[in-house]
Amino acid sequence: MLKGFKDFLAQGNAMDLAVAVIIGAAFTQVVTALTDAVLMPLISALVGSPNFDEFAKVTLNGNEIAFGVLLTAIVNFLLVAAAVYFAIIVPMNKLLAMRRHEVEDEEETPEDIALLREIRDALANQPRP
Repeated sequence: MLKGFKDFLAQGNAMDLAVAVIIGAAFTQVVTALTDAVLMPLISALVGSPNFDEFAKVTLNGNEIAFGVLLTAIVNFLLVAAAVYFAIIVPMNKLLAMRRHEVEDEEETPEDIALLREIRDALANQPRP
């Protein structure tokens, strides 16, 4: 039973997941700093408040319904999503595309594959009876 547990921990999936959680936790600070120190002050400068908590409050039978809190959560989500996309995803995709292009340039097509491709192309261009 312990050998199975050891094998499970040594699997790539478990290690990859552990690394992802650790990196994700560390990167949370970067995203939080970007949204709290840069994006939210910009919003505050534009609309006069760093959040919309006081916006669209309604009292119904003595209970306060705060639609602004939901709006603040939605805006925060969109800001975090935009920060992650533009600060991580876009640059990472560009790096991966450059890397793929470099790898494709380094790889040469073997002669037999090139010959087979030429034969295929020649046969495709033959008139059909």
